[in-house]
Amino acid sequence: MCTAVTYKTKDFYFGRTLDYEISYGHEVTIAPCNYVFQFRSMGVMERHYAIIGMAHVEEDYPLFYDAVNEKGLAMAGLNFVGNAVYGKETRGKENVTTYELIPWILGQCATVEQARGLLEKINLTDTPFHEKLPVARLHWIIADGREAVTVESVREGLKIYDNPVGVLTNNPPFDKQMFHLNNYLHLSPKEPANRFSDRLPLQTYSRGMGAIGLPGDLSSQSRFVRAAFTKMNSVSGESEEESVGQFFHVLDAVSQQRGCCDVGDGKYEITMYASCCNADRGIYYYTTYGNRQITAVHLHGENLQSDSLARYPLIEKEQIRMQNGSCV
Repeated sequence: MCTAVTYKTKDFYFGRTLDYEISYGHEVTIAPCNYVFQFRSMGVMERHYAIIGMAHVEEDYPLFYDAVNEKGLAMAGLNFVGNAVYGKETRGKENVTTYELIPWILGQCATVEQARGLLEKINLTDTPFHEKLPVARLHWIIADGREAVTVESVREGLKIYDNPVGVLTNNPPFDKQMFHLNNYLHLSPKEPANRFSDRLPLQTYSRGMGAIGLPGDLSSQSRFVRAAFTKMNSVSGESEEESVGQFFHVLDAVSQQRGCCDVGDGKYEITMYASCCNADRGIYYYTTYGNRQITAVHLHGENLQSDSLARYPLIEKEQIRMQNGSCV
């Protein structure tokens, strides 16, 4: 399970947590402008916007989990098991497989508005990358500095929802998640007033009581509410350090610790990584479960006219800065 969030200070930021029990070997990956994307049904994209993101690279092909292009358009795929429905190739449509959707959109579009135009012609197919990598059941968030949308391929067809909170988790479908926020109209970062009864002398006994009722469990619906409340009430300065630091604090509200989500056979779902990308500047920041120090990879630190992927394995081991000698 995962949570994706958008954030805006002076620059536009986009990132997510990836919560799972096993790793497929993801790494920060840059697809420069002349890296050739070969699509199953849509031919070859020989030149495109440069893309940076987290991907599992299989046969020199980046299977992006989340990514941002050089124009500042961002996109992430999150699990949508039980609701995602894909079809077979359809004549008259642009037949794109689910693992191709991120490069198909980010390779050609600079804005959400342009992405909408491509999505109107798309038929998402159920073709796997190969037999050992089954089709992932996903939905997506696409965002730029002005707006965000959620894209879901369901039994009724492809749905595109405006996403005014700039947050996405997993199930249920997005329209139901948004409606569920109505149950939390009373939440506030401010101290509450006594509305229980004017005949009782009820009073606050702690700070933070305006947020009583904010769900704290790890379900996707609860994480959606918690991420939305935290993000919508978050306050940050506009410097890069403040903005990036605050973004990771927002993601901390939905992080998962080993032992709290038991998936059986001695395995636990954890937040394998958390990411924050300055979409305007092309800087991809990340932390991992084993390394809380923020690491950064800069899109524009590479030769973007190259035709080869640039790959950066994650730094997984904790890096602790000692201020007064050695811990040995």
